[in-house]
Amino acid sequence: MKRPFMQVDVFTETPFMGNPVAVILEAEGLGTEEMQQIASWTNLSETTFVLPPTEASADYRLRIFTPRHELPFAGHPTIGSAWALLEHGLKPKKGGQLIQQCGKGLIELKLEGRHIHFALPEPSLLDCDNKEAAEALGIEEKAILQSSLVDVGAVWHTIRLPSRERVLALKPDMGIMSKMRGSTGITVFAIDPSGNAEVRSFAPAAGVPEDPVCGSGNGAVAALIRRHNLISSPSYSAFQGRSMGRDGRIEVKYENDGIWIGGCAVTCIRGELKG
Repeated sequence: MKRPFMQVDVFTETPFMGNPVAVILEAEGLGTEEMQQIASWTNLSETTFVLPPTEASADYRLRIFTPRHELPFAGHPTIGSAWALLEHGLKPKKGGQLIQQCGKGLIELKLEGRHIHFALPEPSLLDCDNKEAAEALGIEEKAILQSSLVDVGAVWHTIRLPSRERVLALKPDMGIMSKMRGSTGITVFAIDPSGNAEVRSFAPAAGVPEDPVCGSGNGAVAALIRRHNLISSPSYSAFQGRSMGRDGRIEVKYENDGIWIGGCAVTCIRGELKG
């Protein structure tokens, strides 16, 4: 069977500078094991499978897989899949927005020209012990300014460091990190003097040593920033991927109805998946 397939680069307008997601646009008939096999084969941080919605208000249903397991929600696959569907001809039920059904429930997306923003699922933040995370990152525990275990569908051990230089200089021990339990991985950030953020996300236990540009990781950062009132502006930009030769740009907005994460996307591959 031939299924429409796209590979979309997310959080960039320049091909090959963001984070790619593989999108299988007509996934009816595929079972969970088959989806996981395909996701392992694409070997991207996430692969998505588009299905008819079972909720009347939703435009589509999405299943999201890392190379090793399924996620109830993830950020860059949400934006990339929406972009692919629009290019594939999907007509939103309501102008200017899409409703995605996924394991985390219904996710609203705003369509603003080339920019797509999603409403971050309401985050939960828990205190956490940083000893093992500091060891995995190769830093002293006292270098951590704030931290929390943040659940936004994916669960990130979220850590703030003093400077973007410290973030970019990290050389984590993936062996230690892959044995950590209780989270998808570690997202590290710093706030620069202009009030923007430098971010890196590591999830070796999910088969993703470093995610080039991570939507859910940036959602976790945004939640921690809001909790501690670290940025006074109602919006900021985050940069991710520079340590990997990428140039991801994430837009974060604080609104009365919650946190919105967004950016641009560009299609790099269009074809058919056979089998």
